[in-house]
Amino acid sequence: MNQDVIQGQWQQLKGSLKAKWGKLTDDDLSRAQGNHEYLAGRLQERYGWQKDQAERELKDFERSLHKSRAA
Repeated sequence: MNQDVIQGQWQQLKGSLKAKWGKLTDDDLSRAQGNHEYLAGRLQERYGWQKDQAERELKDFERSLHKSRAA
């Protein structure tokens, strides 16, 4: 799923993100507005992950969204 699609559907995705990563605050999600790098940074901060793990988690999440939309 590309960045434009994520930003375009941000309101719908916020609930899914919050369900998956409950440590993300509403403020985190409002500020992110679909920005991949910002989200990765917040995941690093909230979960104590290294950058590569946060990036991997986000990419896995994006792939799962793509699969669910294709089904």
